[in-house]
Amino acid sequence: MQLPFIDRIAFDLMLEHGRASATGRHHDPAPVVKLFTPDAGATWLLTEIDPTDHDRAFGLCDLGLGEPELGYVSLHELADIRGALGLPVERDATFTGDKPLSAYAVDARQMRRIIS
Repeated sequence: MQLPFIDRIAFDLMLEHGRASATGRHHDPAPVVKLFTPDAGATWLLTEIDPTDHDRAFGLCDLGLGEPELGYVSLHELADIRGALGLPVERDATFTGDKPLSAYAVDARQMRRIIS
């Protein structure tokens, strides 16, 4: 799958996390990528890709409405999103997940937006 915001290394790591999650054991990795809309206020911290459906990613999703939540998102749909100025979703190349996704979720719920 070629997407402008997920390179092969990130894709492989997210797929590995997806396989670990599929085992049913507790799995709470740090986010692998941070995606955002530069002109729409949405942010995604993604940890894993479904091993049976490579278009389906899991992470913390914040559409800029004050209600960030954990869930699944289509990578192809993310690639099609454009903000108010027509800008596509971008990857924050400086982001490094330094804590488990659950910790980002707790912070995001308290602040009503993703803090990274």
